[in-house]
Amino acid sequence: MAHWLVKSEPGAWSWDDQVAAGTTHWNGVRNYQAANNLKAMRIGDRAFFYHSVKEKRIVGVVEVVGEYYPDPSDETNRFGMVDFKAVTPLAAPVTLDQVKADPRLNHLALVRQSRLSVLPVDDETWALLCALGGVAA
Repeated sequence: MAHWLVKSEPGAWSWDDQVAAGTTHWNGVRNYQAANNLKAMRIGDRAFFYHSVKEKRIVGVVEVVGEYYPDPSDETNRFGMVDFKAVTPLAAPVTLDQVKADPRLNHLALVRQSRLSVLPVDDETWALLCALGGVAA
């Protein structure tokens, strides 16, 4: 199983929206690197759900339940989407400031590529962030 982090502006799509929807698509990605990360996702992979913009914190965990397919909102037909289901909220959301302050996390694309909306998370980092967030890895 691979691990990921997906970002969303809570004013556009929040953790609460994801929970209410249960299972839904993750659309609107228009960056090729982020799209390639979506293409690499497999059913059963898990991702941190990150509130961007003002909150800047990891708030939950989602699971891939549908692999990459065309995004009908993309008029160019170049980009696609995956389906996620909500798994669990973090007991203690992990802020970007916490991530930046921990030298064990300075390699994370969340720090190095702040505009990337879909990014991989290695197993060791996944376990560390789960521990910080108070959820099982």
